[in-house]
Amino acid sequence: MGKVRVRGFAVSIDGFGAGPDQSLEQPLGRRGAELHNWFYPTRIFRSMLGQDGGTDDRFARAAAEGFGAFILGRNMFGPIRGEWRDDAWKGWWGDDPPYHAPTFILTHHARAPIVMEGGTTFHFVTDGIEAALARAKAAAGDLDVKIGGGVSTVRQYLLAGAIDELHLAQSPIVLGRGESLFAGIDLPGLGYRVTEVVPTELATHLVLRR
Repeated sequence: MGKVRVRGFAVSIDGFGAGPDQSLEQPLGRRGAELHNWFYPTRIFRSMLGQDGGTDDRFARAAAEGFGAFILGRNMFGPIRGEWRDDAWKGWWGDDPPYHAPTFILTHHARAPIVMEGGTTFHFVTDGIEAALARAKAAAGDLDVKIGGGVSTVRQYLLAGAIDELHLAQSPIVLGRGESLFAGIDLPGLGYRVTEVVPTELATHLVLRR
């Protein structure tokens, strides 16, 4: 059976995984897009846009490869709150999302699965993080499950002790406000320790395992 991993999750120096005031126009909040400056030049990211070239970054590759299922919070799927108004919104990424595997969306409001191009199917899970993880593990088989975010979702799975490995890309920016990834969480108490530190120009890569 595979592992449960967070990979390529960008945070600011002051520990925020998204900026304040998230909206349709700024899905990562104000200045949140800057957290991912390390990722944009990579071959993996450019290929998601149908572009050639880019840097061969091993952390970017690890963030995208080897996963048989994904779990996302509802904000990672879209900006809509409350009941689904209609079936028009199918995610931020167009007809061919970058997951290419079963993707489980945490929500309080039921919705029928959405089959997208490229192998992605969005499943909407209303009975909690444990149920979503059980379904994701079953779908992934021997491959890994990726907890893709956002901040609230990662925090919930950390507190549940469900994440085997956490890769953070700490970007050299300070946001001041936003969604704090670790506020009130005792990582050593949960069994996590830093096992790898790799500084680069655009981010310091930190790997924690338990």
